[in-house]
Amino acid sequence: MNKPVRDQFLVFGKPVLEEAEIEEVLDSLRSGWIGTGPKTARFEEDFKRYKNAPYAIAVNSCTAALHLSMIVAGLGPGDEVITTALTFCATVNTILYVGATPVLADIDPHTFNLDPDRVEEKITPRTRAIVVVHYGGYPCDMARLEALAARHGLIILEDCAHAIETEYHGRKAGTMGDFGCFSFYVTKNLVTGEGGMVLTKKPEQAARIKTLALHGMTHDAWKRFGTEGFKQYQVVEVGYKYNMTDIQAALGIHQLKRIERSWLRRREIWHRYQDAFANLPLQRPLNSTTEIRHAHHLYTILWDEACIGMPRSHFLDAMKANNIGISVHYLSIPEHPCYIEMFGWRIEDYPVTAQVSRQTVSLPLSAGLSDADVTDVITAVSGILTEAGGH
Repeated sequence: MNKPVRDQFLVFGKPVLEEAEIEEVLDSLRSGWIGTGPKTARFEEDFKRYKNAPYAIAVNSCTAALHLSMIVAGLGPGDEVITTALTFCATVNTILYVGATPVLADIDPHTFNLDPDRVEEKITPRTRAIVVVHYGGYPCDMARLEALAARHGLIILEDCAHAIETEYHGRKAGTMGDFGCFSFYVTKNLVTGEGGMVLTKKPEQAARIKTLALHGMTHDAWKRFGTEGFKQYQVVEVGYKYNMTDIQAALGIHQLKRIERSWLRRREIWHRYQDAFANLPLQRPLNSTTEIRHAHHLYTILWDEACIGMPRSHFLDAMKANNIGISVHYLSIPEHPCYIEMFGWRIEDYPVTAQVSRQTVSLPLSAGLSDADVTDVITAVSGILTEAGGH
């Protein structure tokens, strides 16, 4: 075996945490407000301003954001909700949480997003909503999906876990649908460890989401015990424990301040990869166009075993042997045993998803990567391809 490209392991999706976040967390600890409090409210206001959205509610995950949005949208038993066959399990699980039926549609072979033609084929009289997922930070074809939704009276929920900075024809991801749901998980473009946000357009929806996120209570803790004096809460409906804490928000406040700088760095790395892999037998992801802004959350290549002469699994192992962390986004939804048992889904019914799921590989893409780190990734990929005879 050749000497690894790196001596130390390069973590996939390692977050960038600076002194401003650390000091803000310490300030929260010193203040005593470590649960939901004023910094959570501040983060909501900052994110709302960044997105130019009417209402933003901080929660503890994108999963919570999706679940609460579906409840407030009125989705439930007997309703069908169309979503992509290539996504993280939470997109489908939250449909199941509310008792609705997930219906999968195949993807576009270039963007890996929902194919509007395949969505249209899946619409029935029971269809109530579409959950769009902006895969890797590249926006869905919202014009066509919105036209479908308008024609059939459907709700659109945007799963923006990859798409904090994404824009489509000047419109910001999360503000185009009825609800926009974001993730601040540790590998995301904005990190609070765990965390999420819901954007919505109507005050009554925002108020109900906020209430449902904290047990269905009418006042959150910092308002009940704050300087304005004690306020007795009432439970107005059965809610959940989905609230964000001030310690998480303390991270988010400063992560959001640097969001554009981080995006620029990831874009720079993205283009280094694009240039380096231009003449290799790999399908590279799409770049931005004048009409869209790519969030550059994932850099995904397609590894075609028939073309390269090496199974993807061997490539994944070889990258690990070179001390480089990589990932796969995703094993498709219809390939998971749980859903096969529940719905009898067959991957053969989603041919584009099947190809992408079996070939996709995500390379490290983080603002925390040094130029030397990026060079190591390029060297490792090129070297493995040479060994495979694909270069």
